Amino acid sequence: MAADPRNQVTDDRGARAAHGTAAAVIRSGPPGPTGPSRVRSPDSRTGDLLDAARAAAPAPVPLPEAGGPRDAVTRLRAHGCWYPSANADGSETAFICDRGGVPQVWAGPVDGDEVRLLDSSPDPVKEVSWSPDGRWIAYTTAPGGGEHSRVLCVRPDGTGRRILAGADPASSAYLGCWAHDGSAVAVTVAAPAAAAYGGLARQALTDSGPVDDGLAGMRPGADWAERDGHATLLGPPAYDAASGTAPDGTPTGTTAPAARPDGGLSVYLIDPDGLASPVLLTTETHAASLRACDLSPDGGLALLRRGPRGRREAVVLRTADSVTTLVVPVADGDPWIGRFSPDARTLWLRSNGDREYAALLAVALDADGRPHTVSVAAERAGSDLELFALAHDGRTAALAWNVRGASELELVETFPRGRALGSTGQTPGPTGRVPDPTEQTPDDTGPARPLPLPHEVVTRVTAAGAGRLLLALSGSQRRPGLWWAHEGVSLLRTPWSSQDEDAVPPGRPPVRPVPVRLTARDGLPLSGWYYRAPGRAPDEPAPCVIHLHGGPEEQERPVFNPLYHELVGRGLDVFAPDVRGSLGHGRSFVDADLGAGRFAALDDVADCAVHAVTAGPADPTRLAVMGRSYGGYLTFASLVWHPDLFRTGVAVCGMSDFLTFFAGTEPWIAESAAHKYGHPERDRELLRALSPMSRIDALRVPLLAVHGEHDTNVPPGESQQFVRAARERGVHAELLTLRDEGHDFLRADNRRLFRRAAADWMQRHLHA
Repeated sequence: MAADPRNQVTDDRGARAAHGTAAAVIRSGPPGPTGPSRVRSPDSRTGDLLDAARAAAPAPVPLPEAGGPRDAVTRLRAHGCWYPSANADGSETAFICDRGGVPQVWAGPVDGDEVRLLDSSPDPVKEVSWSPDGRWIAYTTAPGGGEHSRVLCVRPDGTGRRILAGADPASSAYLGCWAHDGSAVAVTVAAPAAAAYGGLARQALTDSGPVDDGLAGMRPGADWAERDGHATLLGPPAYDAASGTAPDGTPTGTTAPAARPDGGLSVYLIDPDGLASPVLLTTETHAASLRACDLSPDGGLALLRRGPRGRREAVVLRTADSVTTLVVPVADGDPWIGRFSPDARTLWLRSNGDREYAALLAVALDADGRPHTVSVAAERAGSDLELFALAHDGRTAALAWNVRGASELELVETFPRGRALGSTGQTPGPTGRVPDPTEQTPDDTGPARPLPLPHEVVTRVTAAGAGRLLLALSGSQRRPGLWWAHEGVSLLRTPWSSQDEDAVPPGRPPVRPVPVRLTARDGLPLSGWYYRAPGRAPDEPAPCVIHLHGGPEEQERPVFNPLYHELVGRGLDVFAPDVRGSLGHGRSFVDADLGAGRFAALDDVADCAVHAVTAGPADPTRLAVMGRSYGGYLTFASLVWHPDLFRTGVAVCGMSDFLTFFAGTEPWIAESAAHKYGHPERDRELLRALSPMSRIDALRVPLLAVHGEHDTNVPPGESQQFVRAARERGVHAELLTLRDEGHDFLRADNRRLFRRAAADWMQRHLHA
């Protein structure tokens, strides 16, 4: 396939180690409609902005049929399948597959060869959910490959396709849970940007020159993680730290409007048949995230996940009167944080509240959704519970544990424990159930049954009928595939998943990484995975690429990464570490980079590079650094903080200046990022000191930047300004802009172009 002419290299100018009882983390509001509803009521600062933040109720938009036969697209031989969602009896599943060159929604039997394409449009699909009654399949797409998404639904035979939310290109929508009877699906809608920015103003960006490394007045206090305040400095993506001007010509040394009264998220229950009007479940202004994770079987209670990164919360909302009855801290990672038991008297939660590692909590609820007791139903020392799923009967639970980067899967049975059934003569609560003060004991769990896995990592577990689960698995030597567990005994691979031998080109066996452990200069334990290029003697020095994952709250896992195999196929080693801030190593490790702790994360990159040389086969004269998203930021930063360590770098969708990032990113992303990086008003000097643009004069080595043209998470200007500033200082720098891509590169031709361009760049600069 010929490369798109718009995909081209161009100079585009225009520690809390927490212990204690889990019960201590529960905060409940008083009963009745006068209690504090932390989900629906406007906060004291925004008051009349609630209506502005609430998106208009979405209306379904019918679309022409866009399904197709199995061979409607040109298939990739080496493809992956992921994100399964089964019908009620588990006989069929909908899933995401890139066999057509872009992630699309497909469906078919779990034990047969026949699969069908449900939507042949080129917009990448991100999530899929089959309704409990089997009548509809809902899914989220990203028009144009960007960050704005919309929710659609289609019937299992490919007919009736329509947009449920997000049809307005100024809005965005994503999936929540289904009502248990399939009558409605929960959808989160982001309000469109306000027409005016309101009355607040801030001083725009000033100089972009080097700043002092001194941290006087910059270090956050011990309560950094608990700070309040909203990152609403979200003007147009206008400011360029390199040029010193806004698009309208305003010098960045003057004041300019930058606060806008939106950022609101609303959750609606939408009837896919279009017979009932959407029901507004809740709205939050200045929200970082808001997702409906589960509804009780009678619809009386809703489980929501909300909050910024590092401060996620589970919220139980009474739908009859919008009263919040429970707020519990929960872990980052998978957004599907928990489920109600079949009678809604127990709430199962994946939480790390007051804990170092996430565990399974069982919260006993009364008939009105108020908590009574909480117990730890399952935990492992030194391991996070990262995935939790309940079978359709609500009694079989699957628990996936993160054990040093790999997954271990267990099945447990849940059952009521010593519970009274209620007494007569009491007044029903708002949900219609009769309260019983004696009902204070959560459900219990039976002994765990381990289920051996053929791949290293489980990425999703979902119910698939009685006694059956569907799993999405990935491994270092295999492309993502779907497996189904029958009766919890054995795993069978779906026949239409890509075969393992398709992982890499013929004649090049996939490289299995080895775990590496080291200690940072301040004594913090670090780890990662080392990929050794084939054909070299064990002690032969090799050029090495230090690859840094995004997040920062992601984790390097032993999963198949075509980029790594492209690099090792060119004779380059790859060391992929977890620097501080990564998931999988405890809550204190995740929080170790907050505020000025990010300077230590920059030191971690250098320590990992040095370890690859002193304890491994890396050649100290041929080191490179590379990363995507937050890893792209670390790449920019490492090249200017450690200018003599690396010979080159490739920064992918990275931030080069935190202040321009806050000025241009999405409102909900800014809300979440302020907790991790710093507030763009209160921590302005810290953010400037942490920004690679502030040290651009130290850059000495050639750099390749890569960015998706529709990235609104980290806008392309972040790469553009760094490349432009490098060139102005006489440093060789190039920019590859990928057409029809956002923050994640999802199209097969673009992913292939990116891998080859990055590998060509590394090979040219490290083999010389």
